[in-house]
Amino acid sequence: MTSHTLILDEVRLALGGRTLMEIDAVIGPGEVLTVMGPSGAGKSTLLAMIAGFLDPAFEARGRVWLGAREITALPAETRGIGLLFQDPLLFPHLTVAGNLRFGMPRGVKHRTACIEQALDEVGLAGFGPRDPATLSGGQQARIALLRLLLSEPAAALLDEPFSRLDRQLRHEVRQLVFDRLRRAGLPSLLVTHDHEDAENAGGPVITLG
Repeated sequence: MTSHTLILDEVRLALGGRTLMEIDAVIGPGEVLTVMGPSGAGKSTLLAMIAGFLDPAFEARGRVWLGAREITALPAETRGIGLLFQDPLLFPHLTVAGNLRFGMPRGVKHRTACIEQALDEVGLAGFGPRDPATLSGGQQARIALLRLLLSEPAAALLDEPFSRLDRQLRHEVRQLVFDRLRRAGLPSLLVTHDHEDAENAGGPVITLG
């Protein structure tokens, strides 16, 4: 997979004429930039703008680049952005393997073997036929991460992805997520309220408000 840099070039977000945030940043391959701030500061709005599903009520200026490609005006599905949210958002009508297969690019060969290997790497060997509803919170978080990685994105956006986990589980999943994103060489943007998230991400931190 080719590694890219995610560039936020003089991005400004406003609502009703009021500026929510201004940000200029370069996120290198395997680096995690953390954006912290209170609710309403525009953190999730920034992710929506980068991913391509910003509510039309917001005004956005500036440009977003992924490698040499400007993605500011591209449809969301062509941007190459992977997303992790507070909730795993697994499809209830699909098995674990079905969830993982869902986002994989069409040209991938030996899909079943790829899925089995990915599950094995996160300690979930043999979980492919399972119903997502039978998984613990930590297991669901691992599946959500694998689904992102198997979709082969060029960058990742993380919207408070650890906030629903208890403290011990949060630490384990956080370490797994950041390790795998670094290994995949993905430029990643994390928004969070939690200082431990920022500390574990190990990259630069921008504090809003």
